[in-house]
Amino acid sequence: MFHVDSYKGTREENYQIVIKQLQALLEGETDRIANLANASALLNSFLENVNWVGFYLLQEDELVLGPFQGLPACVRIKVGRGVCGTAVQELKTMRIEDVHQFPGHIACDAASRSEIVIPIHKDGVTIGVLDIDSPDTARFDEVDQNYLEQFTDTLRNYL
Repeated sequence: MFHVDSYKGTREENYQIVIKQLQALLEGETDRIANLANASALLNSFLENVNWVGFYLLQEDELVLGPFQGLPACVRIKVGRGVCGTAVQELKTMRIEDVHQFPGHIACDAASRSEIVIPIHKDGVTIGVLDIDSPDTARFDEVDQNYLEQFTDTLRNYL
């Protein structure tokens, strides 16, 4: 159904396709874990030069590992720690060109060089984050940020 060869347009067109694919995957499904699992698998198959794609879910004052694609990861991250915890604390997307220059970076995978973390809000409450790592420095740009924020906006409706 979803194959890398499907993405033959511009980056923007390809992101629009993947958002439509997300809607098709999630339509009618209400299970949060199933939807997050499919969303991480879809992004992992779509994005190039990434080594981790997944979700952390907010439980009280810490983020707890949710569905993901990649190597084993940190299970719990305190709000305010690392890129993920900072994104939740500041309620904004964090796009980090070189994670080794980010104060307090939590190195779950030494191969990761850049990262984007997008908080997911529903009904005014932060429920978690989408976290994507890359072994390339400065992998994520404004186009990625814009469409990944749209991706999480779409996903939020099914959580």
